[in-house]
Amino acid sequence: MHMADALISPAVGGTMWAATAATAVYCAKKVREEADPAKIPLMGVLGAFIFAAQMLNFTIPGTGSSGHLGGGLILAILLGPEAAFLTIASVLTVQALFFADGGLLALGCNVFNLGVFPAFVAYPVFKMIVRDTWTTGRIVFASIVAAEIGLLLGASGVVLQTALSGVSSLPFTTFLLIMLPIHAAIGLVEGLVTSAVVLFVRQAQPEMLTRTAVSAPLAGLNVRVVLICLALATVVSGAVFATFASSNPDGLEWSIAKVTGSEEFAGDASTAAKQVSAAIQQRTAFLPDYGFKTSGADAPAELPAAAGAPTVDAGTSTAGIVGAVITLGVAALIGVALTKRRRKSASPGER
Repeated sequence: MHMADALISPAVGGTMWAATAATAVYCAKKVREEADPAKIPLMGVLGAFIFAAQMLNFTIPGTGSSGHLGGGLILAILLGPEAAFLTIASVLTVQALFFADGGLLALGCNVFNLGVFPAFVAYPVFKMIVRDTWTTGRIVFASIVAAEIGLLLGASGVVLQTALSGVSSLPFTTFLLIMLPIHAAIGLVEGLVTSAVVLFVRQAQPEMLTRTAVSAPLAGLNVRVVLICLALATVVSGAVFATFASSNPDGLEWSIAKVTGSEEFAGDASTAAKQVSAAIQQRTAFLPDYGFKTSGADAPAELPAAAGAPTVDAGTSTAGIVGAVITLGVAALIGVALTKRRRKSASPGER
């Protein structure tokens, strides 16, 4: 659901940027008030994990489409909604700036759709279903229900933002009726993946889940196993599995093709805001589309593989690792900055 600039008008893009910025300010204030340094490494590693996981497009059988993890719900369950929003914003910003995944003008839309709905709407539903039991059945059921809510609301947000932008070739009702079913299928997979991650954390450090659910600090908890396992999963996902991701169009691209009859949607790129956005991305995206820049007939590099085995694309692997490292640094730095600011602003008596 990474929207391109072609799907929105500057007015809608600017409005969503303002809404997202206001949400970020609120979340930063809440994280600063918590002043929980134990969340800093978790924000970094989880941000890297979600970056890598989003590269793993999976095929939706019988549709010709694919989907990928959103990750906002996982972040909210493990970090709390405010830290989750800041972390997913880090992921999407890194993707847009350095990998040209999603437009810069549309970045406010993308962060809102993939951040606000999972963290502040779907996560409360997850908590309401799980309550204080954290049984396997409740976790799986709650994860699926909450993931569906987050994905369907995000998909609806995309359709509404496109309609408000005046993209007449994507009529609201038709676009919505195509977007919702395919994202419901994607939501099912997201729910299952979310439950698997939560069940792992329940096994490794159950108190992490219960403390996060009641907004209690994580200080004093040993989360080393969680961090190590998530870091390993990030490396394997970004460096290896991402190269075998489905090449089918994702749910948004597939839906647009179903409505317009064409897989290529250029939209209106003539506005100054979109031209500036494109120019910035052209300069900053050093691994566009998660691969090396190519010119002319240059072929992308591939890592050698055994006879008969699939090859590993070096560009994709590099993008997976580099992107994860950058995201880890950005998300962790946000946590450090907010925690240090809180400590400096506190009086000696408050400390």
